[in-house]
Amino acid sequence: MSVNEGDKAPAFSMPTDGGGTVSLKDLKGRPVVLYFYPKDSTPGCTTEACAFRDLMPDFSKIDAEIIGVSKDSVKRHDNFKAKNELPFTLASDEDGDVCETYGVWVEKSMYGRKFMGIERATFLIDGKGKVRKVWRKVKVSGHAEEVLEATRAL
Repeated sequence: MSVNEGDKAPAFSMPTDGGGTVSLKDLKGRPVVLYFYPKDSTPGCTTEACAFRDLMPDFSKIDAEIIGVSKDSVKRHDNFKAKNELPFTLASDEDGDVCETYGVWVEKSMYGRKFMGIERATFLIDGKGKVRKVWRKVKVSGHAEEVLEATRAL
């Protein structure tokens, strides 16, 4: 399955860092930046998370919710969040259902070896639950700034 611009965002409910839960229906009325990343505490994922962290005051001014999603456990998310002082929610999709639904669980290739993994992707969802922008195969440099600009334009 794949989610595209203009689609109604698929519903989700996932456990989060700090023992909480996040679901799309609880965020109705606010823009949501749902970003998928491969793994906590790896260089690219840390850089991406810190870029969103550094822009959090700007996202807060427009009442946008940022949610980072990977298949890491809640415990790993707690450690990653504490180590990098991340002020936004990290959701754990250990069973991969949300990754499958959003079409980010894909075959990847590294050093000639093929394997399944999370494609770095971001979905901007408006307050009515509609997907307004999709970034796939994200390059980390400048990405958070681009997402912020698109969120401001909603």
